[in-house]
Amino acid sequence: MAIQKGNLVLNILTEKCPHCGKGHVFEKKSEVFQFPVMRKSCEICDFKFDREPGYFIGAMYISYGLAVLQGLITFLICFFLFPSLPTIALPLLIASVILLFSVKNYKLSRIIYIHIFPW
Repeated sequence: MAIQKGNLVLNILTEKCPHCGKGHVFEKKSEVFQFPVMRKSCEICDFKFDREPGYFIGAMYISYGLAVLQGLITFLICFFLFPSLPTIALPLLIASVILLFSVKNYKLSRIIYIHIFPW
């Protein structure tokens, strides 16, 4: 049984453990361009994050949804605020925004997936 503490959305955005809401799921970066490293378990409640091989394959669908949402929002902002933007600039700008948020999407999709399927 989960002893989830705090607000669910706040726990997801601050990358907290789905079980206790206090421990961090990802380790702190030691270098600027370091890929995010996920902890094996929570340092507070010892909740195991990685259940089995391939557990996070479902998180790629969440990451895809986040990227589509970011692309759609970028398109709508450009369409309504910058109507005279050249056609070639729009897909380049959308791709740039998606690439800019790719690491955050990776982390966020795993966190959301853990909170959807905690056991």
